[in-house]
Amino acid sequence: MTPLRISVLGGTGFIGSHLVHRLSSLGHQVAIVTRRPERHREFKLDRSLELVQCSLTDLDSLTTLFRRTDCVINLIGILNETGNSRFQDAHVEIPRNVVKAMRETGTQRLLHMSALNADVNESRSMYLKTKGEGEDLVHNTPGLSVTSFRPSVIFGRGDSFFNRFASLLRSAPPVFPLACPKARFAPVFVGDVVKAFTRALDREQTAGQRLELCGPASYSLQQLVTYTAEVIGRKTLVTGLPDFASRLQARMLGLVPGKPFSIDNYYSLQKDSICRESALSGLGIRPQSVEAIVPTYLGNRNYRARYNQYRAEARRDD
Repeated sequence: MTPLRISVLGGTGFIGSHLVHRLSSLGHQVAIVTRRPERHREFKLDRSLELVQCSLTDLDSLTTLFRRTDCVINLIGILNETGNSRFQDAHVEIPRNVVKAMRETGTQRLLHMSALNADVNESRSMYLKTKGEGEDLVHNTPGLSVTSFRPSVIFGRGDSFFNRFASLLRSAPPVFPLACPKARFAPVFVGDVVKAFTRALDREQTAGQRLELCGPASYSLQQLVTYTAEVIGRKTLVTGLPDFASRLQARMLGLVPGKPFSIDNYYSLQKDSICRESALSGLGIRPQSVEAIVPTYLGNRNYRARYNQYRAEARRDD
């Protein structure tokens, strides 16, 4: 594949940090767009990566950057509104600026991170509604070659799903009350998401497609949190809350700094995050399971020892 000049928005985040290094290893020149380059000096260790100071709300700055860009990857997204961060700005206005700057410079290829269940007609979850609006906006912009990605919850080293629940469980009492316990997910490994981006980049036939990304199995939220407790060695009883209590918990925690859980999260969880058909197999990707990956970064010493013994025995049996 011909090396490309790629600008990545959101490249310093969880998914972005995995993706930019993979792009670099494939020979691409990668510009990581950030407002504060001084906070991310670890990326300077890779000479194929360039930290570029740029405000995503400044159309002129984006236009200047995209004049030397072959492809744009937009990973910007927020799960809750905090401080000056608003769903409309992150999920709609930033993509609007991106496509305006791309059209101004003639840059055509865009890989866009959306979300499973994103829908402009969603009536309650502003997260899903604005994700849907942003997705439609980029796909409906003339002259662009757009592929969007709609993953279920993404896991891997540094994730904010299993790591967050592990942190909560470590300080929790013996009984852990869980909102929306029956909500279902098909967690997808960050390494598989990265592969999906890089392979779509290499396959022009993915242009115009909205690719759903899911792992090999689905679980209820209660199953996932119970599994997390097992992996970190906590004997915690995870008990599901009824709907009225889940809603109450969402409203209360939505007032806590950092919003560990909000009413918008509650509304998002009313729809199962499961693919109708995952695009991974069509991209030649065999998805990794939760059980194969999570213990490698979350398990305590005893659990990792048992896990490594199990994996060694499984390889011998193969």
